[in-house]
Amino acid sequence: MKLYIAEKPSLARAIVDVLPKPHKKNDGYIEAGNGDKVTWCIGHLLEQAPPEDYDVKFKKWLVEHLPIIPQQWQLKPKAKTRKQLTVIKRLIKQSDIIVNAGDVDREGQILVDEAISYCGASKAKIKNALRCLISDMNSNAVKKSVNNLKPNSEFIPLAVSALARARADWLYGLNMTRLCTLQGQKSGYQGVLSIGRVQTPILGLVVNRDIDIANFVSKPFYEVLANIKTNKGELYQGKWQPSKACLPYMDEEKRVLDKKLALNVVSRINKQPGKILKVQQDKKQQQAPLPFSLSGLQISAAKAFGMSAKQVLDICQQLYEKHKLITYPRSDCQYLPTEHLQDIPAVTQAISQVSTQLASLLCDADLTKNSRAWNDKKVSAHHAIIPTAKNKPTGVMSSQEEKIYDLVARQYIAQFYPNFEYSDKKIETEIAGGLFISKQKDIITNGWKDLFKKVNPQKDANKFSTRVLPQVKVGDITHCTSGELIEKNTTPPKHFTDATILSALTGVSRYVSDADIKKALKETDGLGTEATRAGIIELLFKRQFLTRQGKEIRATDIGKQLITALPLQISQPDMTALWESQLEAISKQTINYQFFISGVESNLSQLIETVKNVSFNHLPQTTVRRKFIKKRKLRKQ
Repeated sequence: MKLYIAEKPSLARAIVDVLPKPHKKNDGYIEAGNGDKVTWCIGHLLEQAPPEDYDVKFKKWLVEHLPIIPQQWQLKPKAKTRKQLTVIKRLIKQSDIIVNAGDVDREGQILVDEAISYCGASKAKIKNALRCLISDMNSNAVKKSVNNLKPNSEFIPLAVSALARARADWLYGLNMTRLCTLQGQKSGYQGVLSIGRVQTPILGLVVNRDIDIANFVSKPFYEVLANIKTNKGELYQGKWQPSKACLPYMDEEKRVLDKKLALNVVSRINKQPGKILKVQQDKKQQQAPLPFSLSGLQISAAKAFGMSAKQVLDICQQLYEKHKLITYPRSDCQYLPTEHLQDIPAVTQAISQVSTQLASLLCDADLTKNSRAWNDKKVSAHHAIIPTAKNKPTGVMSSQEEKIYDLVARQYIAQFYPNFEYSDKKIETEIAGGLFISKQKDIITNGWKDLFKKVNPQKDANKFSTRVLPQVKVGDITHCTSGELIEKNTTPPKHFTDATILSALTGVSRYVSDADIKKALKETDGLGTEATRAGIIELLFKRQFLTRQGKEIRATDIGKQLITALPLQISQPDMTALWESQLEAISKQTINYQFFISGVESNLSQLIETVKNVSFNHLPQTTVRRKFIKKRKLRKQ
């Protein structure tokens, strides 16, 4: 008997649907007509044992106990899912072959593997276990996956990487949360000061942005425009490009801060002849944006509809599990395997039946166009999120589900639209020894951008010219009729929103200065994973470290005080970058588990010694604590 262990009941049902009938439903599993059985986890059935399971003394939070480092790691069944674990244990004993049908990611791998191991599968069964990789829950796709099972042993490095991540997070999160909470209590704060290798740097990003805005002092800066006339009487403007000699008078963004310098340029060019140094005119193209990863979809939905990351993920799960209208949503990839090219007719036909509006857009699509999205070399465990070949939802879709499906489908349809084409013209004019640049961009063909006019109509509004540059050639003599001083003011950075915080997390390398750490962050996918970011952001709100003001995400006083008191190593993404690069190295077998965990333990011990000296005196105190301090002061008087 072959036993399939799915990550969730919905995936189990999808597997059963492609197995021989009749199907017999039982308590906790379903039996197919050929005797194979399909059971399921309900997320993680097991969890890391709490400290008190290792030693009862750890039930009480005391600084002298830290760091708590298990010598022999233990897992324990979750109380709510213990019954299902018992079912799986019985079925494993009855089975001949076990099939891991967890989600196609690191967590999906370890989630089922740890259940198989905990339930006492023999070494032979573990060795001969198979892996079923399902990213599309429609029958044809599931059948293809069930008929293409791989040895589960091929994914051991992925499971080891997930195990290392889980244990390291336990070590770091538990020890640092206990220590910071105890330090907070010394100052009268009675809440939990939760610390995590991802959540705390995310909070750090928001706190540092809020501080930058609060401390921002606006400064004036200056630009110079030259109003120029050609020998044919045509008028155009050129913007002054300061030379290297002007660098001492400019900020880091190359803006001129010295008004006298700018005024000097204005007077110097006034009524002076000019000369055309360079004329450049190019026809340029932009290919369609790639299909969505989860972060890309969350960012687009936040911009278009104001949805939070968690809302988008929850909607995606419904579209994937209930309606089966999109592929596996927790993907960090934007590419598709080339074998999906054969699915184009079925997928586009399904889109046209799900939405009449999208059907009209498909009329202008060239389904023979092969975009850069289909690239086997850039597809790893997952592929991009795209519509499936299912042509109607299960029941009625909510308006929010329709919006997310529409975004996913438009991004897919864009692969079959013409490139966006525009002309890019540039004139360089020399006046009184200064260089003045004039630019003009004109749309030639909207192409795929026609698909997004309704979704984001203002996206390119400021990128293309309303003025037309004259037809000139190199060497032509011009005349500057006047110089014009433009005074502007620097503006503060903007508070984070749902869209910009996700963008920051996926591109977090720009927030660090160390070259090696930048490289590590660029090679990973930033802070957190596609599957965890939404939950971590929501946790920071739940812990009252973050709050919303309209669309803006801001740090609370508690969040600010926590970050400003902690060592930079905890509140910056550097350590997380190192972990992520090492976890990736474990999955590729270039470093081993023990090397990684030993480093985590050593660093943890050093951090604990540092944080023991940290005080959180400015955290808000509870009413009881404030009354106690007041009474103590009165006694002293």
